[in-house]
Amino acid sequence: MAEAVGVTGHIALVTGASHGIGAATCLALAERGCAVLATYLRGQDPAGPGTGGPGTGGPDPAGDDLGWRGKDASGVVAAIEAAGGRAVAVEADLADPAAAGRLFDAAEEQLGPVDILVNNATGWLADTFTPVSTDRHGRGLRPVTAAGWEQQFRVDAMAPALLISEFAGRHIARGAGWGRIIGLHSAGDFGFPQEVSYGAAKAAQADYTMSAAAELARYGITANMVHPGVTDTGWVNDAVRRMVAESPDLFHVASPAEVAEVVAYLASDAARLITGNVIRLR
Repeated sequence: MAEAVGVTGHIALVTGASHGIGAATCLALAERGCAVLATYLRGQDPAGPGTGGPGTGGPDPAGDDLGWRGKDASGVVAAIEAAGGRAVAVEADLADPAAAGRLFDAAEEQLGPVDILVNNATGWLADTFTPVSTDRHGRGLRPVTAAGWEQQFRVDAMAPALLISEFAGRHIARGAGWGRIIGLHSAGDFGFPQEVSYGAAKAAQADYTMSAAAELARYGITANMVHPGVTDTGWVNDAVRRMVAESPDLFHVASPAEVAEVVAYLASDAARLITGNVIRLR
């Protein structure tokens, strides 16, 4: 495996790691010498209106064919091990409050204490306050409901908060002095129209992460959010590419691997002075 100073020898926990940005992040960190615990959850229900959007994945560990709902992270682990790295895949429902502790226990038992946490998983759905049934990209929309809110906030807000808390508690208890927390963000200055609960939950996650940056700096922990912009995990079509080309503030359609490079940099010693930021990729 290729190695980079400041990442080699660390243990990373990456959520939503069976596809898209999560899978690419596992590969990028492993290439730099990290051992990786890759979490995933196979879908238990068929895809339908308002499901299966950004962050989905397919047969290429860092790509997507929108067949991600039944996938595990075995392909990611196999790719890492084939290149000489260490990785473990663990299925976990992040909507369960007990999942955070179990994931850190599994990492410590099989790899060692976690010092890099990447909150990437999402319970994504597309919802709206309007009666419109499809969004601007042709994906199904649903109205805002209590069930949809719970699905979104349990995975995108509650789970990151509990994982950060577990990370911090164990880090401080063992007297560690180096740590990285990195979250994936998606929201706008005026909310996230047609993905309103997703945007709200990501805003909550960003607030938890900024609080972690302020509170945990004294323990050698940095905490940042990466806002990837439009990332081609399989949902980007010609219409989306035209939208990006015509946008005054979107400049690229990124690949998951390109986003993962930024995450891996934030996990390195070179980024030790970068904390408390939402880093927007355009």
